[in-house]
Order: sequence, then C-alpha cells, then structure tokens
Amino acid sequence: MKNLEIAIVGGGAAGFFAAISAKEHFPDAVVTIYEKSNKVLAKVKVSGGGRCNVTHACFDNKELSKFYPRGTNHLRKAFDLFNTTSTIAWFKNRGVELETLSDNCIFPKSNSSQTIIDCFEYEAKRLGVIVKIQTPITDIVKLEKGYVLYANENEILVDRIIYTTGGQPKSTSLSWAEKLGHTIVQPVPSLFTFNMPSEPIRDLMGIVVEKATVRVEKTKLEADGPLLITHWGMSGPAILKLSAFGARILAEGNYDFAVLVNWLHTMKENQLREELEKVKDTNSDKKISNYNPFSLSSRLWNYLVDKSSISQDARWKEVTGKAFNKLVNTLLNDRYKVKGKTTFKEEFVTAGGIALDGVDFKTMESRYQKGLYFAGEVLDLDGVTGGFNFQAAWTTGYISGKNVGL
Repeated sequence: MKNLEIAIVGGGAAGFFAAISAKEHFPDAVVTIYEKSNKVLAKVKVSGGGRCNVTHACFDNKELSKFYPRGTNHLRKAFDLFNTTSTIAWFKNRGVELETLSDNCIFPKSNSSQTIIDCFEYEAKRLGVIVKIQTPITDIVKLEKGYVLYANENEILVDRIIYTTGGQPKSTSLSWAEKLGHTIVQPVPSLFTFNMPSEPIRDLMGIVVEKATVRVEKTKLEADGPLLITHWGMSGPAILKLSAFGARILAEGNYDFAVLVNWLHTMKENQLREELEKVKDTNSDKKISNYNPFSLSSRLWNYLVDKSSISQDARWKEVTGKAFNKLVNTLLNDRYKVKGKTTFKEEFVTAGGIALDGVDFKTMESRYQKGLYFAGEVLDLDGVTGGFNFQAAWTTGYISGKNVGL
C-alpha cells in the first residue's frame, strides 16, 4: 500500500503549522508544501515590524474568540482543541522562548521573526516535510479517489489537501473551491488605517493618545485603545480594531465616512463638565494654553482648543457659554472626515474567503468534499491586531494536520 500523499497549498504560517502537525501525527505520509513565490513564510518575516507577534496573552477561549470580527463562534470550538496555552507550550517544547509585553502581545524573546522561521524550517526538515517553491497551484479537481493539482502545466496526484494560501484579494482565485460546493465570501480589506486628506490634524503626525474611543458616525461601530496621528490621518490599535469590525460596512460605503473621537477615552459629558468647572475654579487666571488638565500632549491640547474657537491667550475663567460647550463637544465628539484607507501590503489581512459553514471546525475538513481541509486566513475569519491572526493560523493549522490522515 502506497504512503498517503498530503499536499499543503501555501507556504505561510498556517501552511507550515499544518504540515508539521500532519507529519507529526502521520509520520508515514508524504507531506509536501507547495508555495507559489520564491520564498516561504514571507508574512511571518515582516509581521510585527520584523518581530512576529506570535499570539496574545488571553487564556479564556470564549474571551479570545471575541477578538475575531469574523469567526467568533467557530473559533471558540477550535480553541478548545488548540489555544494560546497550546501555542506557548508548542514553541517552548521546540526551544523557542516567548515573552509577554505590557499590552499582552506575545513575541519571541529574541525579538526577531527569524527565530520563528528558523523553528518552522528546522521542524519541517527534521520531520521530512518536502517544500517546493515557485510552484503555483492554479486549479484543483476532485477525482474518484483523491485530487489532482495543476501546477506549472504539471498534474500532481494527491490523496488529501490542506489549503492555506492566506487572504485572497480576489474571489476568483478560489473558483476551484466554488466548483466543489463551497460558498466564497467576497474578500475586502480588514486591517487598515484611515486617510483624512482634508483634515489639518495630520500636521500633528507622530502624536499618540494612549486611550481614546473612536466611533463611526451613523453606525454602532466603536473601538477603543491607543490612537496614532499620522501624516495621512489616523492609525493605531483603536483605528485598526474599528477597521476590522467595520470591514464590510466601510467597504460598502467606499471608505467615505466620518469618525467621532472621544479624546478622553470613556469620559461622559456630565463628568467632563464637572471637571472643567473645577479647573475654572482652581486655575481661573491661568491661560488655557498653559494649563492642560488632561494627559494629552500640549500640541494636541492646543489644536483642540483652537478647534473649539478659543483663543490660546484666553484664561480659564473666560471659557464660558458657547466656548465652554464647544470645548466639551470637541473633547468628547471630535468629528473627522475619512476618505480612503491605507493598508500595510506586507501584512495585508482580508475579511472574506471560504465561508465558515462549509468547514467542520473540529477537523477543518470540508463539509462537501472528503479529504479537503482548510486552515488560516483563506477562510472567512480574521482577528484584530495583536497576534490574533497568527493564533487562528496555528489553531486551524494544527487541527487540520491532526485530522488530515484519518
């Protein structure tokens, strides 16, 4: 009897994790990774600014699943099989030390993504996983037994497939899966920053507000966290989170919308009014530009004072009536017009792909075709920034590899 031929389509994070898992669970199988480009693990290399945010220190599976705008319920079940704790143990068992930063993001202690790449390549080689680069799979056809992959005008016969090509900018690249019964959810960008071409706040590029809340006007979309002002608009975890949860709504509106920023995080109007009245009582003769009662940078504070139509030379006791109300509104509901987005090409994340209902998340096998499995971002699942997309890759890669030879 010939050995089982298992094809891993895609040499990224999910692909390598799936290949290693498959070979560990089914050592007699022939496991081959097919990568279309001339290098593997390219996204791992550049992720986290070259440091690789491996996972996130969230150890409650239910809470962990909430960081995924698409895939929450499906991943909750999958995390019962392989989760953050599993990831940390997996790397530790292979000599990779990880460390948790203050924001709960987990990185290799070496602070280099190359550590993760070296680990994967070493494990793959040790186990006998075959890696073929510059081998794009252009079509997949189901046979009576197994599948045929079409690559560079060659036909490759395999028994099982784990498809892990990552997020696809066009749904046409998944037309083969549609022919096999799968629904393809139209891909749209997920993690992106907001372009504000007409907003002068861009002159404050480089300023970070550690805790802000951002809402998309006329929707229920809201996110909080650090906010970064850039030369094109706004970025940072709060914005990226908002872009992820609003991916479809914002795409439908052609990325033309307004955001409302609460520069004081969760502070409410009544509370702010009380605080400002106290400031007026205790610092009445101080210039508003010289006395900033909040933990905002002086440049941002003065910008917000100007935006409230208050003179920099005005003293706190002079901030009354309309000026007082306008300052309150600017601090809590500061409106900015967004027109367009900027995506990080190296770390491009998509919402969309293989519809989740067509996949059994206990095994990652297609519900329509025996022997066909999926892992990673090619599925219609994606997380916010902070290590969550890699965690989904490890989880689905591990589960698919564990079950592919059964």
